[in-house]
Amino acid sequence: MSEGVTLTPIEAPTARLVSYDWAWARDNEAVIAENWNRRCAARPGLFDGRVLLASACRIEGAACVVDMFETAYASFIAHKDLDSPDPGVLNAFAAIVPHGADGAILLGVMGGHTANAGQIYFPCGTPDLDDVLEGGEVDLVGSAARELFEETGLTVPSDAPQNWLLMQGGGQLAFLRPVAFDEPVDVLQARMERHRLAETEPELSGFVSVGAPEEIDTARMPAFVQAYLRHALRSSAAVFRRS
Repeated sequence: MSEGVTLTPIEAPTARLVSYDWAWARDNEAVIAENWNRRCAARPGLFDGRVLLASACRIEGAACVVDMFETAYASFIAHKDLDSPDPGVLNAFAAIVPHGADGAILLGVMGGHTANAGQIYFPCGTPDLDDVLEGGEVDLVGSAARELFEETGLTVPSDAPQNWLLMQGGGQLAFLRPVAFDEPVDVLQARMERHRLAETEPELSGFVSVGAPEEIDTARMPAFVQAYLRHALRSSAAVFRRS
């Protein structure tokens, strides 16, 4: 894997909401406020809501359990901007990876008003309190499906296997579920674009497809995205291939 990103096949991840005293955020309030002011000056539409980060991740066999806690988005984004100085706290999220019938993989380009403007991701979002179910379970699986639908208009086929990969590195726990759709990538992308243009305030500015390693955008794709694409598109062992 590239840039220190590891790949681990797992079952569907499970997560729970826990109480956690994040000492780094408490001890760096001034740094967080300064970083937030800088971010808002560049993109005034940012909102300091409540998000969920991971304080622990345990893998036993194929099972993976994550402890998550509530914090301010401003604290999260400052921690991310500073290259995750507290190694005990991780950005944990889940995403569906849409594969077309021809093997190409679809990604979204973050809109100019977002914190990650211009970067290219799989449809995903930072978990928040809306993802917490009765009893304290954090629904990462449901979060991934919801983000896919909200950003692309696609729904996961009911018979799609629950094959998950944990991409870990760079302060992140990215839980990825590759899903193969029956349509070729150009048809899927057209559907996604129609959905995006019908939104009042779309989060994405557009979509791109990748069907070969040379199409990976190393400038705009995060390390975990690049690592997954290289894994999926390896010429000698790729499961999904562009025809």
